[in-house]
Amino acid sequence: MGKIGTGELILILAIALIVVGPSKLPELGKAVGKTLNEFKKFSKDIKEDLSLEETVKKIEKSDEPKDKKAEEKEEIELKENKEDDDLKA
Repeated sequence: MGKIGTGELILILAIALIVVGPSKLPELGKAVGKTLNEFKKFSKDIKEDLSLEETVKKIEKSDEPKDKKAEEKEEIELKENKEDDDLKA
């Protein structure tokens, strides 16, 4: 489903020729081609944006554990330093 065969394409072109007329058919073809090209560019841009957003989310998630580990290390070091200071005093 979704694929147009040769027979269907000929039928569509014949109907377009009858409805639009032979003089306007090339203009219609150009307009349809430009529209499809713009749609492809638009969908490609959206895919790239979504991909970038996913990448940013992955990077942010991978940074979070490092930050938590760094905070835990700092807390442990502070506690050890306090204990050492208490022992010295």
